Amino acid sequence: MEFSPFNKVVKLCIQGISMEEQNKPEEAGKLFEQGWSEATNDVEKFLAAYYMGRSQKNSSERLKWFEIALYHSLKPNDNTTKSALYSLYSKIAECYQELSDSEKSKEYNELAVKVKDEIFDKGPFYHGTKADLQIGDLLTAGGNSNYKSDFKMNHIYFTALLNGAGLAATLAKGDGVERVYVVEPTGIFENDPNLTDKKFPGNLTRSYRSEFPLKIVGEATDWNKPNPEDIQKFRGKLENNKGEIIN
Repeated sequence: MEFSPFNKVVKLCIQGISMEEQNKPEEAGKLFEQGWSEATNDVEKFLAAYYMGRSQKNSSERLKWFEIALYHSLKPNDNTTKSALYSLYSKIAECYQELSDSEKSKEYNELAVKVKDEIFDKGPFYHGTKADLQIGDLLTAGGNSNYKSDFKMNHIYFTALLNGAGLAATLAKGDGVERVYVVEPTGIFENDPNLTDKKFPGNLTRSYRSEFPLKIVGEATDWNKPNPEDIQKFRGKLENNKGEIIN
């Protein structure tokens, strides 16, 4: 499954997070429970179980749900969920510490350290834009942010999710044709800290950034454009986002 903000279970989790931010834990818990009951694959079950665990008051219940989330994150052998291993191992270690099991807590902390900052993705990678570019061109840092027009970006951003790049192309400023280019990093890159371990555990959007250029090696055309209603809602969320960009 490719992670999408328009997936029904993801939407329920986002609504639950919103209820938490409004200090409405009971409403949040109901939305997370609904997400768990409606989850049909391992990625959805991993995500719903994670939020079920996070919303529990009892350490034993939190541990139970985080272990369920871990099980479903490992089962599909999917890079989408592997990025969350650091968060899951750390949460499980905290639970064992609260339950006075220092040996188990140490075991999971060591597992967390092993995967911290590890990038499992091997590509292919994509960049969404409205710019008309050619194969062989280089995309470089220093452009303006799509979300803060007067903000110069110190990195160039890309993703391993084809439809995620398509969404970025749709949201990009300008009047050009929406394009998704297949790109190759020319240097080291890192998880995008603006998304990684923020609202979602790990880097589920498989978003990355680099100070080094990206080389365009092709163009992808088989991506799915979100419907206009979803795009309008997404734009509204971006416009109302008051968070600072980690540059």
